[in-house]
Amino acid sequence: MRTALFLVGGIALFGLEGCASSLAQPFESMKNAPITVYRLQNFEPPAAQAAAAAPAPFALPPEIQQWVTAGAALLPPGLLPPGLIPGSQPAAQQPQAQRFHNFLILGMQPVNDTKQHDELLDILGHSSNFVPQHDNCLYAEFGISIAQLNGAPPDDLLVSLSCDQVVATNFQWPYGGNGISSDTAKRLVEVFKKTFGGG
Repeated sequence: MRTALFLVGGIALFGLEGCASSLAQPFESMKNAPITVYRLQNFEPPAAQAAAAAPAPFALPPEIQQWVTAGAALLPPGLLPPGLIPGSQPAAQQPQAQRFHNFLILGMQPVNDTKQHDELLDILGHSSNFVPQHDNCLYAEFGISIAQLNGAPPDDLLVSLSCDQVVATNFQWPYGGNGISSDTAKRLVEVFKKTFGGG
């Protein structure tokens, strides 16, 4: 009888471990899909100020100002959009610049490292990494584009660390919350740093 209970318990434990390692859809089906990460300019000054020869200083939205003050300046160079930290150079205005869901692209990099690819999907593929609460804004610092292996358009996400949220732009988000916890934010920043060669 003990042997039978041990076997049943072992099978149940194995089943739980198998479930724990699977990802929520659609992320489970993306395990072999190419992923590209975009560095985005999360905020652009109004066009009238940008066009002026000597524009007056513009005010950053409070969410971005709070994010910068709280430690975004500690990120490696190149991960922050230009001009966010006082004294740094603003991004040069480019009339026909590439955009990712209306955000100016500052850089892009395929996620070629298998470990980082799997880590990114592990973050996105578990509801426990997201919370219901987030700021009611969207200033995306990063974009994620996950190619579809069947030739359909890629699944794209916007990551706003300053507003503590991830937004699926063209597919159904599988969870009740899309807010980013502080632990999830740290994990995402590590993936982005390593993908762009900063860590």
